Amino acid sequence: MSATATEPTSDQILERVISSLEDDKAEEIVTIDLRGRSSIADYMVICSGRSSRQVGAIAEKLMERLKEDFGRQCRIEGKEQGDWVLIDTADVIVHVFRPEVREFYQLEKMWMPSGAPV
Repeated sequence: MSATATEPTSDQILERVISSLEDDKAEEIVTIDLRGRSSIADYMVICSGRSSRQVGAIAEKLMERLKEDFGRQCRIEGKEQGDWVLIDTADVIVHVFRPEVREFYQLEKMWMPSGAPV
């Protein structure tokens, strides 16, 4: 897929995010639909990498793929530490954690609709 003149939908970006995370062996990928619940993005994706190095690599490859496929420049925070990297694509917010850090912050519990299994 190459960059096009039309702006990608949030669903297209989400699909590419998920495939990139799966390609890079991210673990426990969770998608949270934020539409109608938050103005920050349409979706939030949370996943884990096994080490700080893998967390950084997952985030870096995701940014490269979104730029290549959609011409989308993303903002990134936390890559230097590798414990928790946040990638803001504007439509999809992606959190890549080391497992211990993910367990500590438990973002899924904060953002999942009440009654949804975590």
